[in-house]
Amino acid sequence: MQCALKSGADLMSSGPREAQEKFLTGLSDDQLLALPYLFDFWALDHQLPPQGAWRSWVILGGRGAGKTRAGAEWVRAQVEGPRPGDPGRARRMALVGETFDQVRDVMIFGDSGILACAPPDRAPEWQASKRRLVWPNGAQAQAFSAHEPEALRGPQFDAAWVDELAKWKRGQDVWDMLQFCLRLGDDPRQCVTTTPRNVDVLKQLLDNDSTVVTRATTFDNRAHLSATFLEEVVKRYGQSRLGQQELEGKLLQDVDGALWTHALLDGNRLRDKPDLARVVVAVDPPASDGKSADTCGIVVAGVTPDGVGVVLEDCSVQGLSPSGWAQAAIAAFHRHDADRLIAEVNQGGNMVEQIIRQHDRTVSYRAVHASRGKSVRAEPVAALYEQGRVKHLGLFDKLEPQMTQMAVHGYQGTGSPDRVDALVWALSELMLGKAARPNVRRL
Repeated sequence: MQCALKSGADLMSSGPREAQEKFLTGLSDDQLLALPYLFDFWALDHQLPPQGAWRSWVILGGRGAGKTRAGAEWVRAQVEGPRPGDPGRARRMALVGETFDQVRDVMIFGDSGILACAPPDRAPEWQASKRRLVWPNGAQAQAFSAHEPEALRGPQFDAAWVDELAKWKRGQDVWDMLQFCLRLGDDPRQCVTTTPRNVDVLKQLLDNDSTVVTRATTFDNRAHLSATFLEEVVKRYGQSRLGQQELEGKLLQDVDGALWTHALLDGNRLRDKPDLARVVVAVDPPASDGKSADTCGIVVAGVTPDGVGVVLEDCSVQGLSPSGWAQAAIAAFHRHDADRLIAEVNQGGNMVEQIIRQHDRTVSYRAVHASRGKSVRAEPVAALYEQGRVKHLGLFDKLEPQMTQMAVHGYQGTGSPDRVDALVWALSELMLGKAARPNVRRL
């Protein structure tokens, strides 16, 4: 069957006109009506799920490579049965995108979304108030935003379609919650469609033994893209790292002009904690509070008697009130028997010290004020790493990805580099001295 579909598709895409007409006239009226919705007939190789046992199918592709269509058609293949009322393989599906609007406007109502792909007799109904699709056979698909990981506590599913995982600001949190939800049926599966980015949640997924991957470039789907679009993006981005990521679908490990590389960090690790002459806790408070607030960067670092800096702990927190992150910083201060707690006060001013003092008046405290850009402040600290003068005590799986996204021309990651900011303040306090920090002032 698959071979017959493939030969027919090849004929329709590149065969002579006479042969195409003969093929079409040989089909019945029902077959002609069904042909536009028979995705196995039209799909590109990277749009079809691999054979075998797997839990996660990741489609890594450039912009316009046909990832969304592949995801939508995979959903159809999971929920539809042989006839409109027959049950399919999956009965309860999760649709997870960066935002709810993107789930609705791209994954469901988009030009390549689920509704655009559905045959008229199998088209699901969108129930806006319940944020779900319901198929004629009773199968359901619930829409979720990656900004709300807690919404995935409670529901359970036998399949999921995840779109643009590498863009999610809280990617690891949402991904973890989703895995707990995939517990129905004999073989729950998920399809992930994303343009690759150098983020831990994606790299860990790709390294998983139960993951299969298909890859595609923008140019693999050129037949469905504007020629002027292709010409313009090749001219502008063809020889750049951005082009490699966004057009060729390559997962780039290091950013152009990165202040820290993975190799640099891997070459500066310690297994055992050395004797330290001084320890500080640095805090980069978020501009707002609540569940959607940026992370409060909290990094603990020390310096040995011979002047080697050691990063001891990344205890950053997200979604806490000012009182909450202040208590986390104070706990780190006492846990490491630190000499000083320093905090950037650009956002909170004197209020930052007041919050700290409300919980512990004995903490030695210094306020610092940033008068230069993040990359400019980070460069002298990065130079210490290049000189081999800073070590990491173990691996920091959330701090280090931010570090490798910090470049001379700015931060290339998503969100704010809160953890890196705290790291820079800590090591500047310990190793660069007041003369090298004209932007630091005592309060």
